[in-house]
Amino acid sequence: MSTAPDTSGKGLLGTPSPSHAPPPGTQPSHALPSGTLPADALPSGTLPSHALPSATLPADALPAEVQPSPAPPLAVTPPHAQPSAPQPSATPPSTTPPAEPPSLKVPATEPAPLGTPLPEPPSLKAPPTEPAPLKTPLPEPAPLKAPAPNPTPQAPPSASGLPSNGFLAKAALVTAALSVAGSLLGLGRDQALAHFFGAGTDTDAFLVAWTVPEMAATLLIEDGLAFFLVPAFSLALARRAQGGDRDPVRALVAASLPRMSLCFAAAALVLALTAPWVVAVLAPGLPDRALAVDCTRLTATCALSFGLAGYCSAALRAHQRFTVPAAIYVVYNAAIIGTLVVLAGQWGVRAAAAGVALGGALMVVAQAPSLWWQLRARPDTRPQDARPDATRLMTAVIWTVLLFALLRQSQVLIERFLASSLPGGAISHLNYAQKVAQMPMALSLMLCTVTFPVVARALADGQLERARDRVERDVVLAGCVVLLGAAAVIAAAYPLSRLLFERGAFTPQDTAATASVMRVYSLGLLGHTLVGALARSYFSAGSVTWAPVTAMGIGIVMTAGLGFLTVGTWGVHGIAAANAAGICLTAVLLLHGMGPRTVPVRTRRLVAQLARLVLAAAAAATAGALCADAVGPPVPALVLSGAVVLVTFTAVGRALGAAPLLPATAALARTAGSLVRATRSLVSVLGTVTRKLASRHVR
Repeated sequence: MSTAPDTSGKGLLGTPSPSHAPPPGTQPSHALPSGTLPADALPSGTLPSHALPSATLPADALPAEVQPSPAPPLAVTPPHAQPSAPQPSATPPSTTPPAEPPSLKVPATEPAPLGTPLPEPPSLKAPPTEPAPLKTPLPEPAPLKAPAPNPTPQAPPSASGLPSNGFLAKAALVTAALSVAGSLLGLGRDQALAHFFGAGTDTDAFLVAWTVPEMAATLLIEDGLAFFLVPAFSLALARRAQGGDRDPVRALVAASLPRMSLCFAAAALVLALTAPWVVAVLAPGLPDRALAVDCTRLTATCALSFGLAGYCSAALRAHQRFTVPAAIYVVYNAAIIGTLVVLAGQWGVRAAAAGVALGGALMVVAQAPSLWWQLRARPDTRPQDARPDATRLMTAVIWTVLLFALLRQSQVLIERFLASSLPGGAISHLNYAQKVAQMPMALSLMLCTVTFPVVARALADGQLERARDRVERDVVLAGCVVLLGAAAVIAAAYPLSRLLFERGAFTPQDTAATASVMRVYSLGLLGHTLVGALARSYFSAGSVTWAPVTAMGIGIVMTAGLGFLTVGTWGVHGIAAANAAGICLTAVLLLHGMGPRTVPVRTRRLVAQLARLVLAAAAAATAGALCADAVGPPVPALVLSGAVVLVTFTAVGRALGAAPLLPATAALARTAGSLVRATRSLVSVLGTVTRKLASRHVR
């Protein structure tokens, strides 16, 4: 069966298609298969069938409703039929195309007169060397098309600068190790202070001046500056990763560091000039004010040195550099101890204040080279999309952070103020007990310190779920660590105080008073840890939020009210109890306020996990205290009570289904197995060496 010719000039889709016919007198090479003679080499009136494309369908393969009209006698036979010479027709071929449905369009071929070039036949299958002509060019396939730039890319952690869990674990381990070393040196500093000056009026005078570096550390290193500088540097680093001609990190340093340095220097100068009034406000009932004023003027330099050290620490942590910032307290406490050893005989307690000034300067010196090296990194110069300026610090954010840190540190001011009216040594007992009791809190917050830049960077990149999971995991793990430490401190408070402080001018009465206050302080350790961890979550977005300030203010009011009511009856124990109650109330308010404007954690899930850990800690503290009271010497009592607390806490917590203790038990089992195998290997090696030495001796 033959097909009707199509001379309408329409393509496959029924619209005019561009002509691909070669110029007159030429023959396209692709129209003839390889080895085929040209058309003029054939006999007159003969057209070979293999000149037709292989994809041309026979007309009888179409449905009846789309069958073409009857073909004239001169039509070409289908490829599968035997070729025959065309018969002349009395009527010319029709030039009107048949009506074809739009859903299916089959091209028809017109026999070309002999001696003229053949037009390119339309086909359903494109030749391998050239695509079939279409009405319009097809759009480029999606896989070959370059993706459009996304103004808010959701990069994977490795691409967006977020560290892996393995890196975070190593960083937390190194930070914890250096923090423990700094805390141990802090204990050595307190031991040296107790050894040289005991718990008398001289120590009370220095501890009033010690309020300045304590507040400076909280405002400028641990909480205040870090809470708004780490998110600011994280945002600048995210902008740097996206490219641009201007480095946002260097621009942030250039815009903030000079001004903040001037503010720090001015604050140090004002503190030094107003030292008498500062001492009168902090401790109005202090016996030796002149000594406290001298020490305060020496420690006033911390307003400058701690500010610069805190700036360097925040910038380095945002760059995922944790070793140097974690080592600053090692340098600081070592400087105080060295100054005490060298100058205590000539300067008295003023030597401790001089050591504080020297240690603060060394903290800056230790971090400055590392920060300079990080700022030397050249940014990518790719085009940068329009984003909010990442080099400006919001004044409202700074004020909310500083107010929160000031309110949190005002707990110490309230304690010193209330204790100044008590007999001599009360401030010292509170200080020693607080330093020892807060060691588990400092250790537990090391994880939050390491992951705080991670949460801030995740929020800067828009990864809200990642930030939420990180915060929940950090809160539960920090609660587990601090509750285990609190149980150990409550169980072994007396042997711990006796081992650490009872020497020189520190009497057994001071040991008993410090141990009892230490137990009361330990009741608020979970509250302190939750406040530190949750406050980082509030401020990690770098936006203005007054919820932490409000919660901390309510807690301070409770601390002050309970302290005034109980100091006359319970003395230092009432002050410590007021501290624990106020900080726990603040923690509850912060946990309740976590919502969509911050990091929306699952509060009920967190509370359930923390409740299980609290029950495990209570059982462990009770069992450990019974064992510690049964043993006299401090070292065996500490070892026994610590082991009992650890085993009881793990067993009870696992029985209650506490999440952090389930993998911890398996890890402890693996560690114990490794220790047993290592011990066996060591014993085997020692046995072999001993036998060889014995054999040589016999010879």
